[in-house]
Amino acid sequence: MSGKSFEIDKWQVWDAFQVVRGNRGAAGVDGVSVEEFEKDLKNNLYKIWNRMSSGTYFPPAVRAVEIPKPHGGGTRMLGVPTVADRVAQTVAAKALELVVEPVFHQDSYGYRPGRSQLDAVGLCRRRCWRYDWVIDLDIKEFFGTVPHREIVVAVEKHAPARWVSLYVQRWLTAPIRQSDGSTVIPEKGTPQGSAISPVLANLFLHYAFDTWIAREFPGVVFERYCDDVVVHCRSEQRAREVLTAIVTRLAGFGLEVHPGKTKIVYCKDDNRGGSSMHERFTFLGYDFRARSAKNEHGQLFMNFLPAVSKDAMVAMGKQVRSWHLGRRVTFMWKDLARWINPIVAGWLNYYGRYRAFMLNPLLYRINQQLVRWLTQKYKRFRRRQRKAWKALAEIAQAYPRLFSHWRHVTPDGRAIRAV
Repeated sequence: MSGKSFEIDKWQVWDAFQVVRGNRGAAGVDGVSVEEFEKDLKNNLYKIWNRMSSGTYFPPAVRAVEIPKPHGGGTRMLGVPTVADRVAQTVAAKALELVVEPVFHQDSYGYRPGRSQLDAVGLCRRRCWRYDWVIDLDIKEFFGTVPHREIVVAVEKHAPARWVSLYVQRWLTAPIRQSDGSTVIPEKGTPQGSAISPVLANLFLHYAFDTWIAREFPGVVFERYCDDVVVHCRSEQRAREVLTAIVTRLAGFGLEVHPGKTKIVYCKDDNRGGSSMHERFTFLGYDFRARSAKNEHGQLFMNFLPAVSKDAMVAMGKQVRSWHLGRRVTFMWKDLARWINPIVAGWLNYYGRYRAFMLNPLLYRINQQLVRWLTQKYKRFRRRQRKAWKALAEIAQAYPRLFSHWRHVTPDGRAIRAV
């Protein structure tokens, strides 16, 4: 026995730090970055272990930051804990995940090992062919309104040790430091961005939604990525019944279904007649709607399919413009590639899974930025865009792997292959 109130292995704290270091992230209210935390790593990790093991760990304030929503479309409030607090939260999150992972529903995909957003998108795509109707469900300000009491009850049911539920309660009520310097004590919600929030959100929705809908509507299936949910039904009437029940169910927990974003959608294609007010929806950055496709005989027909959403394209285009490549005249080719390749490769790997040719305008825009860089860096290309495009094509032909998107670029440097 260690003589501590709680048995927490020091290796749990060390492993948690490896996760935090891998995720990087900004400094919290104390201004300490991951790099600065590492300067006195042994002592810092010992303090976390010692306080958690003795029951005297109290989380510092969480820094509130407004960030763009993923896949485009508005902003949301992100909570940034200190590096030390992220380590402590990760210790508890990993301990809790070990016991709740086997319990979670098979159609829950958010922040779970071995499951991805693309897995959820792919399953949703297949089910839209089998089920005619979809409930596109949006829970209004979920992370800011999820009730503390129900989270704590669920954690206490599964917590592998008493210290997990003790610290969860403290994290839920940790003060939030606003951008104006004021501090509030939350009475509900769990900060999006904290290491413990994903497992807490999944655990709450497991009981509030997953197991409930499986029990009450056994013929209905869904895909849920944390609070982003798509529900499939065989008829419009059934979809309306299920949506009414969902609204009532969530209201019982103090949660509201967003009236302007939640809708019942008809998955219209060539095999489905009639029409509906809503015949498209967006899920995890993909826009699902009727699109032209070819069957096994090469004949065109309308199928209900996903492709990169307009909001996601706008968000990526905005990021490309923010690079201001024309101003990076001190950069060399390899510097540009090292900077933008991880970003562009991520876009291609995610949005290129389905109907990837929809990314062509974005890839062309990146080439335009590279041409602009050429015209600003080298005097011989100034006011000679045609020559710059030719030079870009020559570089692309000589070094086709230099930029991630060049595997989709024809030798002239302008045209983009359908990917």
